[in-house]
Amino acid sequence: MKIFDKFYDVMGWTGAGFMVAASFNMQYAFGMLFAMIGLFCLTLQAWDNQQNNLILLNTVSFIGFAHSLVAVMS
Repeated sequence: MKIFDKFYDVMGWTGAGFMVAASFNMQYAFGMLFAMIGLFCLTLQAWDNQQNNLILLNTVSFIGFAHSLVAVMS
């Protein structure tokens, strides 16, 4: 087992937790921030697993949430 295997597993679970928390708080700015943090963590795990479709999906979703967050903060 590589030393980073556990790191990527923890990032995956952490990202999933942030996404669950975000789903109940999307009406608030911190909900979108939680989604962005969750997507970042999940993208690290997808990168390690070489799941390019999920990397693309998470990146595009991250950009969408960042755009929405900027619009809400303005």
